[in-house]
Amino acid sequence: MAELYLLTPPRIDAGFETLLARTLDAGRAAALQIRLKDHAPDEIRALAPGLIKAARTRGVTVILNDDPALAAELGCDGVHIGQEDASYAQARAAMGPKGIVGVTCHDSRHLAMVAGERGADYVAFGSVFPTATKTPKTSAPMELISWWGELFETPCVAIGGITPDNAAGVIAAGADYIAVCAGIWSHPQGPEFACAAFTRLLD
Repeated sequence: MAELYLLTPPRIDAGFETLLARTLDAGRAAALQIRLKDHAPDEIRALAPGLIKAARTRGVTVILNDDPALAAELGCDGVHIGQEDASYAQARAAMGPKGIVGVTCHDSRHLAMVAGERGADYVAFGSVFPTATKTPKTSAPMELISWWGELFETPCVAIGGITPDNAAGVIAAGADYIAVCAGIWSHPQGPEFACAAFTRLLD
């Protein structure tokens, strides 16, 4: 059964951790990716501890985006790297053998197989739907998610434009995790409503 993988908005304010806590309490998430693209590293150092505490006290795994060294410094459970970020070897060295390393693989079977062979803890495919959160480099079809799940044991994360209204098809395709940003934080009825809606789907 798929699980919810929640991403932070690219920019947050100091009070965001309270909203995060309420949102996590409204449903069930397996992981939180701290993805503060619009903040400098020193700002992330100041903002992350509150987010990590809110997630950890609720049993939610914490992943930092892009920066393995900072992920290790902050004591995160893992790091997510894109194809233009650190190499898998650098990420694994920073996180150690037990840390989580996830890898963006866009719509590429080859990139996913390479990441899996190297020991990635999950591969991420996207964008499965159009998204306003970022400009996606690729569009990943549902068939890619199904193909991966049928052949490989490494979990896969589906990302990009997923909302409570369209998530059922992604779940049915066999995604292990559905990664959501705007589908939670920009939901017209609020993030708590959205997290509860996702949880009902995943149940």
